[in-house]
Amino acid sequence: MIAPAMEFKDGTTAGLSRRRLFGAGAAATATAALSRAPGVGAKPKRRHRRRADVAIVGAGFAGLTAAREVDRKGHSAIVIEARDRVGGRALNADIGDGEITERGATFIGPTQDRVIALARKLKVATFPTYNSGENLYLADGTRLRYSASGPTGIAPPDPVILPDLVVFVTRLDEMATHVPVDAPWTAPEAANWDAQTLQQFVDENTVSPRFRKLASVAARPIFGAEPRELSLLFSVFYIAASGNKQNVGTFERNFNTAGGAQESRFVGGSQLICERLAKRLGRRVILNSPVHRVIQDKHGVTVRSERVEVRAKRAIVAIPPVLTGKIDYEPGLPEGRVELIERFPQGNLTKVTAVYETPFWRDDGLSGQVISDKGPVSITFDDSPPDASKGVVFGFVGGDESRALASLGDANARRAAVLANFVEFFGPQAANPTKYIETAWKRESFTRGCPVGIMAPGTLTAHGPAIRRPVGRIHWAGTETSTFWNGYMDGAVRSGERAAAEVLERL
Repeated sequence: MIAPAMEFKDGTTAGLSRRRLFGAGAAATATAALSRAPGVGAKPKRRHRRRADVAIVGAGFAGLTAAREVDRKGHSAIVIEARDRVGGRALNADIGDGEITERGATFIGPTQDRVIALARKLKVATFPTYNSGENLYLADGTRLRYSASGPTGIAPPDPVILPDLVVFVTRLDEMATHVPVDAPWTAPEAANWDAQTLQQFVDENTVSPRFRKLASVAARPIFGAEPRELSLLFSVFYIAASGNKQNVGTFERNFNTAGGAQESRFVGGSQLICERLAKRLGRRVILNSPVHRVIQDKHGVTVRSERVEVRAKRAIVAIPPVLTGKIDYEPGLPEGRVELIERFPQGNLTKVTAVYETPFWRDDGLSGQVISDKGPVSITFDDSPPDASKGVVFGFVGGDESRALASLGDANARRAAVLANFVEFFGPQAANPTKYIETAWKRESFTRGCPVGIMAPGTLTAHGPAIRRPVGRIHWAGTETSTFWNGYMDGAVRSGERAAAEVLERL
């Protein structure tokens, strides 16, 4: 007999999931078999038991921000992190002489108010992304140098694609004004837009094969996915979310460098913000401790890992949606939440970085920003330190190109493929970096992809309302739950603040 659903005071319910039912049976069988095996019977390793008002799963921007907000209001919080570090999808890499490059989250821009405010409070300075000189565009054998200060911004002023580009971006921006960022599934055209892919929309609203190819080039770094994998409604919501309460989201703000999401960087790297947050929390941040079980009852919640067990009044789970499904919940999650998790994978993005003695491309009048339809690298940026003491360029490899790069298997072959792109972009000097870094986020066990969770057609309208809806004493955070700047550091900070506010109202 399946146990009845458990009803919580806030009206949500949770029942024993099918996975939990069969998992419990399998566990009982295995336990019985082990108890009969010779030499078995040692007591399990004892967990450290701790208490707090709020237990938080995940020490990225969202989880650490939530802990900070709870602490500021005079309540206690303990953060439990699976990795041996804090930062989540923000990860600095040492490139020598005290300089770093970011292996993950890098940029900030206008209307990203919450992460900017947090950085200021933690005394983490910003500096402008290098954006001088000319950008480079390669498509169908065409090589075009152009200024990003022109009317198309970072998008190339290619006369072959320009008519489609203007119509397409204008149409998407107009559509985004009709999508409520807190409930995109309620948009007037939600059912229609969520029934088709972004690729279908591109095919039906453009005529240039070159532009259609460029649409894929743009989707790969933005989503880590191909247009055929993305719901049109989800894509339009993503544009709508590229703003704040005072400024409607636009494609240009999401995609551009100057005036856009790639405008600035953090001195010392984005992970530095998380490290300073964690330092203030001290022993309240527990690393190397993957959470495997969350148990609720009418008095509180128990968050359990191999190393620690935290008893709390409330819990905030601040990890990518796909990873929330790896945790065992007792009682099981509601069907709506389970179905959302099953249909909310992470994008597939690999970040490749080459370090040189100097940013030599600047001597040639190049900004380091490239858009190319010839993989594996789709887009590059200059990631050099503020004083240009080293030259650093990184590229995004996303969607099909990321999968193709991974299929090469051998690390040397992958490196050669990427550097061949860089040589084509910047010349023979690019062939011999002093350091090469490849970060394949899909292979990271506690991330499972980057930069954001993506939705195929039908997901938002059917399961969207479960994104932020608490389940009893469990609240959800993470950039994928944010209404503004979904998928960005700012969205993660906003989600942590929102989840903390929900919890504080109930303590």
